Amino acid sequence: MSCKRKTQTDRKVSKKLKSEKKSTDLCFPQDTCGLNVCLKDQTDLADFSSLGDENQDTDSHHFTSDQSKVQSDEVEGPLIGDHETQESEGGEADLHKYLVGCKKNPGHSQFIPVETFTLKHLPEGLQYNDWYELIKGIADFTVRVSVEMSSPDRPKFWPKTTQPYPFYNMSERRNLRTGSGSVWIVNKFQDGVTQDEDYGDTAYTKCWCRKCEGSNSASNVWWEFKVYTATHVVFDDIEANNTTLRLFYDRDDSPVVSVDKVSVDNVNIEDDLCRLNCVTCDKTLGKKLMEMWEHYLNVWRKVRNKYYDSKHKLTFIVSHPHGCSKQVSVGQWKDRLEVGGFRSKYTYTTCTCPGSSGAHVHCLGYRDYWTWPELVHSGSLKSGLNYSGVSFV
Repeated sequence: MSCKRKTQTDRKVSKKLKSEKKSTDLCFPQDTCGLNVCLKDQTDLADFSSLGDENQDTDSHHFTSDQSKVQSDEVEGPLIGDHETQESEGGEADLHKYLVGCKKNPGHSQFIPVETFTLKHLPEGLQYNDWYELIKGIADFTVRVSVEMSSPDRPKFWPKTTQPYPFYNMSERRNLRTGSGSVWIVNKFQDGVTQDEDYGDTAYTKCWCRKCEGSNSASNVWWEFKVYTATHVVFDDIEANNTTLRLFYDRDDSPVVSVDKVSVDNVNIEDDLCRLNCVTCDKTLGKKLMEMWEHYLNVWRKVRNKYYDSKHKLTFIVSHPHGCSKQVSVGQWKDRLEVGGFRSKYTYTTCTCPGSSGAHVHCLGYRDYWTWPELVHSGSLKSGLNYSGVSFV
């Protein structure tokens, strides 16, 4: 059963967005995905006081100066590269093998385990506790998305292109594939009555999780939440019905906490954005998600206007590379590309790997933080830059 509601994230930005694509801003990231920027003038140097210091500890993930440049891929029409969903013929057991054998980012030196992420991993101009708390809050809401079926309805090509669409004509295969996603808007229900004034009541009065579905003793108290990911990760309800979300996977030995009742709330193939509706009647999990949501809102209120129009162009992503434990990566966005209808997509140096598809991409400098989960990681370009899907950002 899918419960569809209008959320605040559905609002469209009313003003015209300006294109910020500048070829002089483009720099090729080092093969370790270091945070490389081109210093155009002394203002840039002032904004990043730690730039170009060769004596900085490389483990501190400071920005470093680099003069090599790269242009974005010359693509007419939609910007499409390689998806970054992790495939695993051996299922869960083989995921660590892909991590160790990764060719894109050997050693993963620029991925920071979420548990060891500190203020020192941010540029000096952004080493503020409230900004750090916001990143940690978003990390708390990052989930691994595991899908065990490909829909027969996947298209052969990306819309309006001849670029092959991921996992087309693979519905007979049951290989595991993993991506990332973000929890958004948690709400409690009791007897079908919402406990949050932003929502209306439901037509049903019992929990619809797998345990309760069809049960005579279904719980009358449950929690629902949204998860945003990429459409090429979860394409439709056929795939959603074979999807499991792993939450709080912060380290290799984290307890397994999962939700396996998922339905599609909305999908957009062209924007590569999928919104899932999820449910649990586990009281421990539900209460924890609600507390995290309330904490995130408090932090967000503190910083929502503080970094508007920031010149730092910082971009961070929290994802599950290769389907393994949660990692933070920090870089810069390079191009802001207008798509039309007040929508944009971004390219960035921020590190990603297979398994990062669908992770939230946070680009510093825009006021509408309510739309943050709608900008998700989509793929990697042959230029070395990574790119997002499309959102009203």
